[in-house]
Amino acid sequence: MPEQVPGPTDQPQGWRALMRPTLSQGIVALLIGALGFAITVQVRDDGTEDYSGVRGEELVELLKSLDSANERLGTQIQDLTATRNGLLDSTQRSEEAEKQAKLRAEELAILAGTAGATGPGIELVINDPDKRIDAPALLDAIEELRDAGAEAIVINGVARVVAQTYFLDDENQIRVGGREIKRPYRIEAIGDSGDLAEAVRFRGGLIDRVANRDGSAFVYEKDKVTITALADVTTPEYARPSS
Repeated sequence: MPEQVPGPTDQPQGWRALMRPTLSQGIVALLIGALGFAITVQVRDDGTEDYSGVRGEELVELLKSLDSANERLGTQIQDLTATRNGLLDSTQRSEEAEKQAKLRAEELAILAGTAGATGPGIELVINDPDKRIDAPALLDAIEELRDAGAEAIVINGVARVVAQTYFLDDENQIRVGGREIKRPYRIEAIGDSGDLAEAVRFRGGLIDRVANRDGSAFVYEKDKVTITALADVTTPEYARPSS
């Protein structure tokens, strides 16, 4: 029996699917058409002026005017760029000056005792069971720490020591800046811990002098000392800022 040749109506379903346009293909075709129309309109109406009928002298004058306009625009751009750069430099200088002023104010606040401080330093403990350590002896200990570079000092965590702090013997106790300091004395100082410790350990120094008064002193180097006590702020009675 002879084989039957498939007719057009007997083509596989896959071919029909390939010949049928999909939605995405239709969208692509629509976009291509729109793009071609836009290019055509642009070519027809590009705003280009026809200078074929202008004389040579007029073209020369036109080119000169364009060159002058370009020079003016270039000069204006340079001026604006210089102004912008100047403003940026001025702003940066102002920010740097403000930063330095703030940093200096913080440093002065620490030295004046009106702000807390933290940093490396030492803890010095002075035991005085016979009450033979008086105010001058305690002040000597503070001065030795200052000479060694102490930047912030507090006694017993409550008496912040600054330039105006006074030391006074009051019966069997010592007053530091108006605060009564009880024994044992615990002095915390911020600075180079090695230098501060050496300032009280050397032969004939603070530790030896305390021992000569039947007391004992121990110094501990610390990576971090935190001082929160503030000095009493007093208003100068006679001193005024110089102009």
